[in-house]
Amino acid sequence: MRLCFLVEEQYRYDGMPVDVIRQLTAWGHRVDVLRPGSSLMRLSEVVRAGQHDAWVLKTVSGGPGLTLLEAAASVGLTTVNDARSIRGVRDKALAAVTAEARGLPVPATYAAARAEEFAQLPASAYPLVVKPADGSSGRAVRLVPDPGRLSPQDGAEGGGGMLIAQPYVPNSGIDLKVYSVDGELYATERRSPLHPDQPARERHVPLTPEVATIAAEVGAAYGLDLYGVDIVFGPDGPVVVDVNDFPSFRQVPDAVARVASAILRLAGAGHGSVPAPRPPLTAQAPVTGGGA
Repeated sequence: MRLCFLVEEQYRYDGMPVDVIRQLTAWGHRVDVLRPGSSLMRLSEVVRAGQHDAWVLKTVSGGPGLTLLEAAASVGLTTVNDARSIRGVRDKALAAVTAEARGLPVPATYAAARAEEFAQLPASAYPLVVKPADGSSGRAVRLVPDPGRLSPQDGAEGGGGMLIAQPYVPNSGIDLKVYSVDGELYATERRSPLHPDQPARERHVPLTPEVATIAAEVGAAYGLDLYGVDIVFGPDGPVVVDVNDFPSFRQVPDAVARVASAILRLAGAGHGSVPAPRPPLTAQAPVTGGGA
């Protein structure tokens, strides 16, 4: 197969996707790498039907890569993930509406152009988690304890754009990150960015049936094949606090081979061909039952 990876400068040396590109090349596939925003390109030559079997995106929110991916989709090219699905989770305000409409367990979400406008919310809504609607990687996420502590810097990440706010879900300070690789689920515990006082830790843990069901419903709601879900355990059970397309897949056994294999299968399926065979993997299948 011939694949095109869109890799922005921030991820130029990142294991995801650099190691995946190397793996695909080692398996005999041709991989072209475009670096949107750092080079001049003639769009009519780059985005051309029949030139690639699929396009794959690894980009920051708000970066130029998503526009190029959508351009590829507009001429009928397969994209991993689907370009519309990526847009649907990159815009966190849109993602919140989708989640509530699908009945996913998510906090109430408020949107405003300026952080000060969240002062109109009742005191019972505080503390608030405020973040930019187009943020990523936990950047500019702030915990605001009360209306008097709001400031123009809350949720600011480069200026402009919509902000969202959600009531803080009381929890232990440990997040659960659930990764989905083409339908297979894996879970990792890690310290919450809102609880820097907690000991740093990250470890693979089994999934309960309840969380596995929620993670699978997230993929169906947004139409994603490769994604991550951030979950916290509040007083009323698990709550989805974020969804990411093409995350790091840390702690996933044989992550590089699994992700590379999934990309091949999705690229093949997108063109109506026989799905690419999965290379043999040495890791055990993920655990989807039992307690965490």
